[in-house]
Amino acid sequence: EDGEAALEELLGPSPLAPGPGAQRVAIVHPAVKWGPQKSPLTTAELQIAEAVALVNTLQNWTVLDKIIIPTKNPNKKFVFGKGNFQALTEKIKKLPHVTAVFLNVERISSLTKKELEGAWGVQVFDRYTVVLHIFRCNAQTKEAKLQIALAEIPLLRSNLKHEVSQRDQQRGGSRYIMGSGETFLETQNRVLKERELKIRNALEKLRRKRALLRTQRRKCEFPVVSVMGYTNCGKTTLIKALTGEAGLQPRDQLFATLDITAHAGYLPSHMAVIYVDTIGFLTDLPHNLVESFSATLEEVAYSDLIVHVRDITHPEAVLQKATVLSVLRNLNLPSHLLDSMVEVHNKVDLVERYKPAEENALAVSALHGHGLEELKQEIEKKILTATGKKILTVNINLEGPQLSWLYKEATVQEVEVMPEDGTARVKVIISSSAFGRYKNLFPSSKISIS
Repeated sequence: EDGEAALEELLGPSPLAPGPGAQRVAIVHPAVKWGPQKSPLTTAELQIAEAVALVNTLQNWTVLDKIIIPTKNPNKKFVFGKGNFQALTEKIKKLPHVTAVFLNVERISSLTKKELEGAWGVQVFDRYTVVLHIFRCNAQTKEAKLQIALAEIPLLRSNLKHEVSQRDQQRGGSRYIMGSGETFLETQNRVLKERELKIRNALEKLRRKRALLRTQRRKCEFPVVSVMGYTNCGKTTLIKALTGEAGLQPRDQLFATLDITAHAGYLPSHMAVIYVDTIGFLTDLPHNLVESFSATLEEVAYSDLIVHVRDITHPEAVLQKATVLSVLRNLNLPSHLLDSMVEVHNKVDLVERYKPAEENALAVSALHGHGLEELKQEIEKKILTATGKKILTVNINLEGPQLSWLYKEATVQEVEVMPEDGTARVKVIISSSAFGRYKNLFPSSKISIS
């Protein structure tokens, strides 16, 4: 009970949450015209469109205006040059009932945030705070909520440093708390460190619990397929199409899936597999945020196959692919998983006569079922290679225990009975370990490999 109470305390209301009220947002995108910070794979218009999609994901948040302003260096204190900043400030102040500005950069410092809020008279959010808030709104499980609380720690630290420097400027005098020998900053840093430790310990307990479930799954020898991709590329819709699971309700919004969820399906040979739905990725997702969800993403390393789903209709499809592959490489996944990955081009029903440019990519429409059989066959082929499972035809005596043993220890696909001599030909999918046991138990059985 003490543990539960401590956990509930960690999962309490966030001090960083914008609050439940409606927000009327002006989106400002600093467009880098040249230099290393300019991405060759996108445009300012596409980047601001993604920012709009992020805001529209949040209930009661509306976009009042979209403003693109050029800048040479978005990392400087006021983000823009003096003239552009002045023009932008006048524009924001003329907007009717604006309550917040979403500055479409990965992260702004506490000092910049304070300066901008002072100039514009409204709250200012960056991508980190907006995505974090979407995560907060979508988190269902304790694990997701804990991972969000962990991702907030760097922001809380940054805010604390700024608050302390403000206090020092305003008050001067003693910085120590009631003769404790500890400064306000040291006390608050210690409190944050203790909170971080508690969150990490709670996540570690959940990680161990998941490792136990994983071990049980391994004992059943169900192959695991991790379905990954850029946020809103159609992962959940594809899993629903592959499994026929009626309870799965895909949502057309960013970051609808925050937790690892597992769904059983069957391949053409009737082999049972588990499809794992994972968190989507986003360009310029701050490192701390990805790191906080490493416990969830760790599950991917233990899968037998990765299916990379791409929304081929998206104008930034190439950038999205690069983003996903970059995150996957940073997860230090086993090389065989990256080498055997299946690339799926989804939503081809929206493109006339679509043909993948990539040689090994498969074109599908998860919504309309197009290309799903070819995808299942490709998954099966890769799974057999990855797991070392074999498809065999075994000749058995029907009076012996072989058939019941095969039903228990392998996947029986077909049974062809020969009544004249009381035997049967049985087609099975069997793991290497089970096959070894079978040969030891029934050495005289005739076996042919399919």
